[in-house]
Amino acid sequence: MLDTEQIKKLVGIKAVDLVMPGMTIGIGSGSTVSHFITALAAKVREGLICKAVPTSLQTFNLAKDQGISMMELNEVPAIDLAIDGADETNHHLQLIKGGGGALLQEKMVAAAAKKFVVIADNNKMKDKLGQFPLPLEVVPYGWKQVAFRVEQNYNVQSILRMKEGKPFISDHGHYILDCHFPVIDDAAGLNSSLHLIPGVVETGLFIDMCDEVIIGYPDGTVHYFK
Repeated sequence: MLDTEQIKKLVGIKAVDLVMPGMTIGIGSGSTVSHFITALAAKVREGLICKAVPTSLQTFNLAKDQGISMMELNEVPAIDLAIDGADETNHHLQLIKGGGGALLQEKMVAAAAKKFVVIADNNKMKDKLGQFPLPLEVVPYGWKQVAFRVEQNYNVQSILRMKEGKPFISDHGHYILDCHFPVIDDAAGLNSSLHLIPGVVETGLFIDMCDEVIIGYPDGTVHYFK
């Protein structure tokens, strides 16, 4: 039986099979995607020609250090394929992302992609979203007002993400609020209503964006959900 890290490596390797020569690839963030980067870099060393757009500074550094040609989103007309992880997914291919704090760029890259594929271990597949706190990227100015509105409107706890005793700062200088919804029944409706709160830059709900989810299991099998 495979442990969680071995499962992440398995789906990372599987995702590389989707990369065709000459593609522009969107590369997501997180521990599962790091295995994809390693596997993709091995193909590049074998002669695969591609270029990639990162969703975070961390991803940029990791991929560049392994020899993958990196571009900025503004430098490419479109992305052929985006590969990313998820904190949660359901069978409708709705996602919660942003556990690493890169949700804004992750969503921008996913939106620019002709095909968006998520890779994850079986623990990320849920019947309903909500067990993982929903991240909101917010403008630091007045973030407490955003947190108050979230708590008042939805009766949930909204906590400012901290790092080393200070507010976590995203790559674009924003704060992250982690909102503890016990269950999200209407992910699309919630995503829309959260965007109406002034100060919300982006939500961690990815709705009608994902084309395929590749889930790995402890027995070594891989299932493709579309």
